[in-house]
Amino acid sequence: MPNERLRAALMSSGWTYATLADVVGVDPKSVERWVNLGRTPRRTAALTAANALGEDVYTLWPALRQPSPARTLSPELLAFYDRRSDLPVSALVDLMRQARHRIDVLAYSGFWLTEAPAFHQVVREKAAAGVPIRFLLGDPASEAVAVRGADEGIGSALAGKIQNALVNYAPLFGLSGVEFRMHGTTLYNSVYRADDEMFANGHMYGVGAYRAPVLHLQRVPEGGLFEAYAESVERVWETARPLRSPAELGGLHI
Repeated sequence: MPNERLRAALMSSGWTYATLADVVGVDPKSVERWVNLGRTPRRTAALTAANALGEDVYTLWPALRQPSPARTLSPELLAFYDRRSDLPVSALVDLMRQARHRIDVLAYSGFWLTEAPAFHQVVREKAAAGVPIRFLLGDPASEAVAVRGADEGIGSALAGKIQNALVNYAPLFGLSGVEFRMHGTTLYNSVYRADDEMFANGHMYGVGAYRAPVLHLQRVPEGGLFEAYAESVERVWETARPLRSPAELGGLHI
């Protein structure tokens, strides 16, 4: 069956089989087979092609979505991603779009979200619908951020990344029900929660969060991992300081 989504993406962006093949590093006939025969490329080639086209890789090739065989190990685990870079922003946006009671984001910067228009749109929609939304971001001046920057091998660049993220978050400040707080906590995971589902992105020494694994969890009656992560979010929230505007940090040009 032809891949009409891929065909439309090529046409709308002016790419040809040959030009896309050159970027991806494959034969043009391979790209032709992706389109006309509906073949699914290797994950690396698919990610490169999707990035070149400005499309979501899972929209172009749904077969690449992570299966969830680990369900047999735990009823909480819906899916496992080897790297956060395998998790499209659209997956988190879809999760947030289903929220009716709460949305929480606990991270150092969450910068990967802030450049996605769909993320900003869903935050506005959910805020207008009365869903409480809490953002917990790392304090650029905190020791925890300095240590994490050193752990990742990027030093003070992490503090700069948080400041850049806050510039992007700026339009969300002041929305009804949207709160921001800055924390100085050592995070072992970033947590993105919408009601009774969440993505927990592990942190690893010497590795950026985008290269670390992600668990897609759901809440179960008997408790477990979901509750443990949710409780950690609450503990950080209690100790974090409110931020009413990015300008309160100083040095930010909004």
